[in-house]
Amino acid sequence: QVQLVQSGGGSVQAGGSLRLSCVASGFTYSSNCMGWFRQVPGKEREAIGFVYTFGDYTTYADSVKGRFIISRDNARNALYLSMTSLKPEDTGMYYCAARRQYGNAGCSYPSDRALFDDWGQGTQVTVSP
Repeated sequence: QVQLVQSGGGSVQAGGSLRLSCVASGFTYSSNCMGWFRQVPGKEREAIGFVYTFGDYTTYADSVKGRFIISRDNARNALYLSMTSLKPEDTGMYYCAARRQYGNAGCSYPSDRALFDDWGQGTQVTVSP
């Protein structure tokens, strides 16, 4: 059974930092694209950014560029999202996602959420003014 289990998140004041983790089991994603999305009520799930298979290339939405860093640890089958200088507009439910297809096709922002096969359960991030 494939699972992406997320942890981290929570509530923080504007300007603060948080780190999200996503640990996979049931499938090894070391040769697969992974990324992060977020969703707020009433809006579609939007891409935040993606990381190539070896972690050597990342792309981000302009809204988070310079503040968020996506990284991965293939030995642990894990994906991370480090968020700094958080803003109230960063509030939302955050999801990690992974593709079953090998390689880096579709692994650059904005990509397409329909390409991603496996999803974490979601983690709430709330940033207060």
